[in-house]
Amino acid sequence: MFSFKTLSRCSITRARTGEILTSHGTVPTPAFIPVGSQATVKTLIPKEITALGASIVLSNTYHLYLRPGVDVVRRLGGLHRFMGWEKPILTDSGGYQIFSLASLRQVKEEGVLFRSHIDGSEHFLTPEKAVEIQQDLGADIIMAFDEPPAYGQKKEKVEEATERTHRWAKRCLNSFSNKEQALFGIAQGGVYPELRQHSARHIASLDFSGFAIGGLCLGEPKEVMWEMVEHTVSSLPPEKVHYLMGVGSPEDLVEGVARGIDIFDSALPSRVARNGALFTRKGRRNIRNAEFKEKDEPFDPDCDCYTCRTFSTASCPSSAWLTANPARSNASAIVRRSSTSSSTTITRNPFIRFLLKKIILEAKL
Repeated sequence: MFSFKTLSRCSITRARTGEILTSHGTVPTPAFIPVGSQATVKTLIPKEITALGASIVLSNTYHLYLRPGVDVVRRLGGLHRFMGWEKPILTDSGGYQIFSLASLRQVKEEGVLFRSHIDGSEHFLTPEKAVEIQQDLGADIIMAFDEPPAYGQKKEKVEEATERTHRWAKRCLNSFSNKEQALFGIAQGGVYPELRQHSARHIASLDFSGFAIGGLCLGEPKEVMWEMVEHTVSSLPPEKVHYLMGVGSPEDLVEGVARGIDIFDSALPSRVARNGALFTRKGRRNIRNAEFKEKDEPFDPDCDCYTCRTFSTASCPSSAWLTANPARSNASAIVRRSSTSSSTTITRNPFIRFLLKKIILEAKL
């Protein structure tokens, strides 16, 4: 059971609100998806993720396939029960992780031969196998197996990877059988506008339930990334979900929503938080900086997250709570403030004012 409907649109930008309906619940969009690669969002338990307002999480096929293994997850009741999460789950195909292995993998038309980063064991993953694994895991939204080209590759190599992604997309569709799930296609094309448009049109011609933009945020300049997003979104069906993969900083959510993106995912909030960085209304700040050592007030007095309501800035680095759960305040900033604020402003139709406030704020930093 899967459907998507648009509820409201901005009259100036491509921003919109909507709802994704799955058998495990509804996902209001735009939405940020916290990443739990190995069936857990690092440092957070499911009830904390729910309390932050997250309506969907992501798990990674590559990591779960290697450890604990798909058979283990299936025998223990499927991914929802395994990770203690009752709401929707999205699994990626593992393509990005495999292709990031570089010297540990070999690409063939049939699939990819790779060695585990854990023990060096050899595995062969095909588009059909990637779909089978994700169907066995039981996620609500699963992704087609693709070949994301690295940033900086020559155009002919990017074109070759993009065309292979198209062929693999058809094979994924042909092997997909679980109608309780939704299968999304992925458009590639590197940083070449004509390839991005070509890929978007080709993937859009196939019978996917939604469409993702892959192969970005891999080192290219931000202005190039957003140019590629615009070239891609303009060629995707407006009635389907638009998913920008691997992008999740607060400012990027604003930019993406303005360009018609409905869902995002990234491990960024929890990763930078584990190193002492917090997302605030004035940008990213490091809680370990000396200037905060004796500050006896909330880090952000206007923020309603648990950290800012409970702890002084000075107590944050030594707080047992923050040490154990460094990602919570960042997840709150992303899930509650960025996504919810975007939805509210679009509904009231002054989204452009929201963007202007962001520009003004950045100018003051």
